[in-house]
Amino acid sequence: MKEKRFSMMKIHVVYSAIFIIALVIDRITKIWASSQLVSEDISLWDGVLKFHYLENRGAAWGLFQNAFWLFYIITAVAVVIMAIIYARIPFSKRYHLLRFLLVMLCTGAVGNFIDRALYHYVVDFISVEFINFPVFNVADIYVTVSVFLMVIALFFKYSKDDDLWKKKA
Repeated sequence: MKEKRFSMMKIHVVYSAIFIIALVIDRITKIWASSQLVSEDISLWDGVLKFHYLENRGAAWGLFQNAFWLFYIITAVAVVIMAIIYARIPFSKRYHLLRFLLVMLCTGAVGNFIDRALYHYVVDFISVEFINFPVFNVADIYVTVSVFLMVIALFFKYSKDDDLWKKKA
């Protein structure tokens, strides 16, 4: 029992480190964008991809402009729900992917929350030019990729997995 508890603690430390490292990467990229891109864009691939500084006071495509409190409340509730789900996931190697995706989703939410709390906007800077797609940031990548992979995992890897959906005793 003591060995299992130590093993669980190690896993939580690893996921905490992943959260912190990913959050630092998000913060560093946003600080870089704020200092380097305000006056001039950087084209990475002409007509396809560029770095373009944008202060987003809303959600994707500029929806819900200046709805700060709505974003604060939604993020706080989402993080609490993710923490509850994380705690309820059975401790098994089988669920490492799900835990990882949940941590990355939470990291993205917290990364954008920090921007909103500090500046009342989110720093976006990655622009896909060849389609009408909103400018985004690293935290948005965490959220989008995590949700996409989580849906796939829940449908295909964990779809008939009773352990995941049973109540813990």
